[in-house]
Amino acid sequence: MGVKPQNSPLRKIDDNDLKIIRALEDDSRVSLRKLAQKLGLTPNILNNRINSLENQGVIRGYTPIIDATKMGYILTAIIMVQVEGNHMAEVENEIAKENNVLSVYDITGDYDAIVFAKFRDNTSLNAFLKKLLTERYIKRTTTLVALNAVKEFSKII
Repeated sequence: MGVKPQNSPLRKIDDNDLKIIRALEDDSRVSLRKLAQKLGLTPNILNNRINSLENQGVIRGYTPIIDATKMGYILTAIIMVQVEGNHMAEVENEIAKENNVLSVYDITGDYDAIVFAKFRDNTSLNAFLKKLLTERYIKRTTTLVALNAVKEFSKII
């Protein structure tokens, strides 16, 4: 379940907000009471700060971190995509709909987009790549396969 950002003016993120964000990145299931005690805040102040961060869109939701390899997704592919004309948003949105696609970014350089995706095996990666190349407006792809994940988390702070 995600948190819908509101159109409220952004307030400056202070040290307490950073502590809250770090703590929630470590464990977003911790109770407000325990977290408030750990951070030296009252539960009411903590709740207000978390609500403010959610309303600003800083905290966009709370999701579990899944170990993809334990789910059978052992291959990580980085796929660079060249797109024809002004169809980048259309192509990226179609690619983003695929379940095993983790992220899609606009990039600079010889390619227009980069896709990070997980696959169970070479066969499923091959099928995905062949499907991509049949999509309208995709001129070319180049695929890299990650051999080892040194860091693979979304923590930002």
